[in-house]
Amino acid sequence: MLPLAKNTLSHLQVRSIQQVVARQSYQKKTPTFHDKYGNAMLAGGSMFCVSAWTYTATQIGIEWNLSPVGRVTPKEWRVQ
Repeated sequence: MLPLAKNTLSHLQVRSIQQVVARQSYQKKTPTFHDKYGNAMLAGGSMFCVSAWTYTATQIGIEWNLSPVGRVTPKEWRVQ
């Protein structure tokens, strides 16, 4: 009798899980925040990042590893 009751209980639990899954699959999925605004947020963040780096690279006066040839002259030797 015990195996029969155990089998019946297991079968009922599986069937109830299947019913829940079937009900959920028929419901309309409402879009989440990421579904609605994900691409716009990604594009906006990318544009902000590019504009910030562009400003930084062009406005704060960094010299980008320019060659010192012609600008640096050696000092005269002082003989003591």
